[in-house]
Amino acid sequence: MSDIQRPVVRPRRLRTTAAMRDLVARTSLRPEQLILPVFVREGASEPTPISSMPGVVQHTRDTLRKAAVEAAEVGLKGIMLFGIPETKDADGSGATDPDGILNVALADVAAEVGDALVVMGDLCLDEFTDHGHCGVLAPDGRVDNDATLARYADMAVVQAEAGAALVGPSGMMDGQVRVIREALDAAGHTDTGILAYSAKYASAFFGPFREAVDSSLEGDRRTYQQDGRRDGREGVREALLDIEEGADIVMVKPALAYLDVLRQVADAAGELGVPVAAYNISGEYAMVEAAAANGWIDREPAILETLTSIRRAGADMILTYWATEAARLLR
Repeated sequence: MSDIQRPVVRPRRLRTTAAMRDLVARTSLRPEQLILPVFVREGASEPTPISSMPGVVQHTRDTLRKAAVEAAEVGLKGIMLFGIPETKDADGSGATDPDGILNVALADVAAEVGDALVVMGDLCLDEFTDHGHCGVLAPDGRVDNDATLARYADMAVVQAEAGAALVGPSGMMDGQVRVIREALDAAGHTDTGILAYSAKYASAFFGPFREAVDSSLEGDRRTYQQDGRRDGREGVREALLDIEEGADIVMVKPALAYLDVLRQVADAAGELGVPVAAYNISGEYAMVEAAAANGWIDREPAILETLTSIRRAGADMILTYWATEAARLLR
């Protein structure tokens, strides 16, 4: 046998056993870092499966309460609610109706779980408008940024009064965080926080979500959601603007296709001590579920690997439809 030069540096030494790998791991994934997004449908008498998101349903008010309790029991610390109304109109009036589905569901969940979960409300009009856009429309059909801000301010106050501990403005309107903060403070809700969807991109991966909320959208949202061809500096700028306006947490959405942006936002926000969230969105969920259903990947390790990659890129917390299941796997 010929002499060979033996390696002196052997990185494999730190991979020899599970205990060794755990000892040197630098990225953690824990149940308390996960937030469960849930859908609740007005007038539903039983849960409605979402075909493009296997395992996810449009809840009734009763099954939503049960899902919230289950989330708390497995160690999650947050739940984000999306409402699906029976009727829609041009102004999305159901979003600011105290008896509308999202607001009564927030009250239901807050009463059910108390402080065991941080109860969050998605603050956007798209589920409530008959045109499916995230804001009200000007006469020429474009989304009217400033008129939409007034609707968001009202929506924030109603959600806070219903029991939301965090409101999540997701419409990507310029100035939305400042207007919401001012409205909450003026109404006495100074402790209600803002989880701002700061860097939200016009993405092809939102498709299953639109089924989940029975979206009425025709066309796209490219005039207000970010263009994925821009580099991460724009995402950082949006996040820093939201922080300046009063955001308590900033978010990047989608997660997987924008991990580079997430890293840059996490670095910039981290300098200011502001937590960063990422949303593992419907299309990202659906891809793994479809591949697993076809036997192409090992489902449970793929779920944990996906979520770990988002944490490694810098997310302090992750919104994911796998949250409850992942918490069980981690435990």
